[in-house]
Amino acid sequence: MRLIKNYVDGQWIESKAKEFEDVYNPGDGEVIAKCPLSTRDETKEAIENAAETFKTWGKTSVLSRQKILFKLQQILVEHTDELARLITLENGKNFKEAKGEVGRGIENVEHAASIANLLMGDNLSTIATDVEVHNYKYPIGVIAGIAPFNFPMMVPFWMFPMAIACGNTVVMKPSEKTPILMQRVTELCEEAGLPKGVLNVVNGGVEVVNEFLENPQVAGISFVGSKNIGELVYRKGCQHDKRVQALAGAKNHTIILKDADIEDTVTKAIGGAFGSAGERCMAGSVILVEEEIADEFVEKFTKAAKELKVGDASKDDDVFLGPVIRKENQERTFRYIEKGIEEGASLILDGRKNIPEKGFFVGPTIFDNCKVGMKIWAEEIFAPFVSIIRVKSLKEAIEIAHQNEFANGSCIFTNNAAAIRYFRENIDAGMLGVNLGVPAPVAFFAFSGWKHSFYGDLHCNGKDSILFYTRRKVVTSQLKTGEFDK
Repeated sequence: MRLIKNYVDGQWIESKAKEFEDVYNPGDGEVIAKCPLSTRDETKEAIENAAETFKTWGKTSVLSRQKILFKLQQILVEHTDELARLITLENGKNFKEAKGEVGRGIENVEHAASIANLLMGDNLSTIATDVEVHNYKYPIGVIAGIAPFNFPMMVPFWMFPMAIACGNTVVMKPSEKTPILMQRVTELCEEAGLPKGVLNVVNGGVEVVNEFLENPQVAGISFVGSKNIGELVYRKGCQHDKRVQALAGAKNHTIILKDADIEDTVTKAIGGAFGSAGERCMAGSVILVEEEIADEFVEKFTKAAKELKVGDASKDDDVFLGPVIRKENQERTFRYIEKGIEEGASLILDGRKNIPEKGFFVGPTIFDNCKVGMKIWAEEIFAPFVSIIRVKSLKEAIEIAHQNEFANGSCIFTNNAAAIRYFRENIDAGMLGVNLGVPAPVAFFAFSGWKHSFYGDLHCNGKDSILFYTRRKVVTSQLKTGEFDK
């Protein structure tokens, strides 16, 4: 049995916690590790160490920081398969998806390793007679990262590489459900030459988060998780004078118009809806399809969903649909299936049937003839669960999407340029896809949800991350040159 340890000031430390969370292989339900629910005192110690390290790391040259990140990138590439196997083991997603997640994490390191030109300020030499202005960027201090279970590599890599590249120090809290991957990543960061105290890892739950929120030495918090916790982190963090970005829930609407290529659309909608067992904030969980092609689409979509191979991806590389993360998540999804039936939607494919006995599985679930206001339309289920609504037009589809409290992403399938433009200009969502199922931006663009999908002003990744992890000094100087005019 593996006991997860904390990593503070370059040392692996066994937690003093009295409570531990079981870490499962969700594919077979077996316990594979114990994760400590660390105390506030332990978290405070990690923050204090990070604050002390910041005094030197914040003044380390940007070129030195870049070189470490370049080395880390090389090491991560060499360990891609190993890291992907760990993700599959503790999260349950299939190996291909896990390997893709590792690639997205490495992509963020590559982006952070090019930090020098992004950290450059700007200036103007003639703002007035003999007066010039310079704008400089500086790190803000200790960053606390709070990561979810569904992307145990990609999401932490949204946080710590760019934060440390900008000169900050970091205390990461991986999900207590998936802590193994972050432990291995930390070992690889150590191998890359990252100085002790720059990256710290404290495992735990609410006590760790509360210390992050209230400790005055924490300058900024980056959070990814559920809507309710994201809102709490944002509001409480701001009350304690912290810079906060909180990426929260989603209910993404995919719009399929009558001129779409049905075969291509079905393939991409299957991936968007059921990839990663639907446990991602970019899942295409609501499908709005024009009435003229609705019957054909539903028939082909359902047929394709029935053909998906469900199973334990840690033992079979051919699996497409792995388990959800825990038994309670499975049971919660089953309750939503009952709710959808009660609300009058048509259950086309029942995810409670034809699933393995061991593990925490939900099969692909499809409801047709859903309506606005139904819980299965309104709420984030975080499972391989799709609600289909038939619409008369693109305009009606957009009006429906706007009634949902979330606005993370939305996709459209069409070959009509005018429809694409109308969709882009009118849909309430921060990340849009045209003829693809998962519009998650690459690292050098912001991950930009709207409404209750995001709390804060500056998003993860892209130029926003530079602004989030730095603060400015604007220097106005008068330097008279009269004596040189003689």
